[in-house]
Amino acid sequence: MNAANGLESARSLLHFRVRVLIHHEETPGGYHRCMFSYRHAFHAGNHADVLKHTVLLAVLRHLTQKDAALTVFDTHAGAGLYRLDGDYATTSAEAAEGFLKLVAGKLPQPVAPSLQDYLDLVAGFNSKGSHRVYPGSPFIIQRVLADRGRDKLKLFELHPTDTKTLTANIAQLEAGRQVAILREDGFEGIKKFLPPPSRRALVLCDPSYELKTDYARVADMVADALQRFATGTYAVWYPIIPRPEAHDLPRKLKTLANKAGKPWLNATLTVKSSKLLKDDEGDVVRPGLPASGMFIINPPHTLKTALKDALPQMVALLKQDSNATSSLDSGS
Repeated sequence: MNAANGLESARSLLHFRVRVLIHHEETPGGYHRCMFSYRHAFHAGNHADVLKHTVLLAVLRHLTQKDAALTVFDTHAGAGLYRLDGDYATTSAEAAEGFLKLVAGKLPQPVAPSLQDYLDLVAGFNSKGSHRVYPGSPFIIQRVLADRGRDKLKLFELHPTDTKTLTANIAQLEAGRQVAILREDGFEGIKKFLPPPSRRALVLCDPSYELKTDYARVADMVADALQRFATGTYAVWYPIIPRPEAHDLPRKLKTLANKAGKPWLNATLTVKSSKLLKDDEGDVVRPGLPASGMFIINPPHTLKTALKDALPQMVALLKQDSNATSSLDSGS
């Protein structure tokens, strides 16, 4: 395990030294390569992260307005903190078409408050003018909860290497019992925690969907969670790709919400066409991830307004071709 150089965050609300710990072990012996091949470090800061983390932050801001204790669950936590100039991120360069493109572009005036909040929070993990560090969901959540000692954050991560990195990264926060790391399957592990003692919870579910079965497992988890704890807020990230399971998932989630009599919101961001292209040699070039969505059950009543202006700005700043667009739907 190598530790990247520490950096002092001049804008950090917590004033702690951040070291992004990076493991170079790709596939630990004894584990199935397919099951453990996905690493979010390759995708950190991409356009899907911009959408996911802007929505996540807006939800958290509303939920933490109340003094009552809040429990937040992240079913697929990853390593928690990423270097955008590290080997993984530069290999895929996805951040260049996501967060880095956002900060390099000419921002509209005024910037939508929820998008500005996201930009400010990420900036808080970097020294002024630097964009080397990108916080994953665990660190975004913990930053919001940091001054609320009554709140709890439970992080599930099954990948053995990412679990070690996550543990080392979280240790820097000295958050004590506020943060718990569980090396287990988040789809199943969350069941024993619902409902939480506080009766207030946010569940973030954003698996890699590398396995097709993830789509069905997401729907099954949400269905089970709604039976156990109908008033929780459930936020599901999903890719929008040419695959039947991907298109079916938001429809299934909508059906689950409607059957439970719960409000829902679905926000999507498309940055380019999903059509396969060919290079000069005639070989097929896959476009990569063209779009993604965030489906929220029991969303804050402020969320739709918060995203109404932010989504078009994301489209304008992150578009890669004329197919770029966004959508924002809701129901009750």
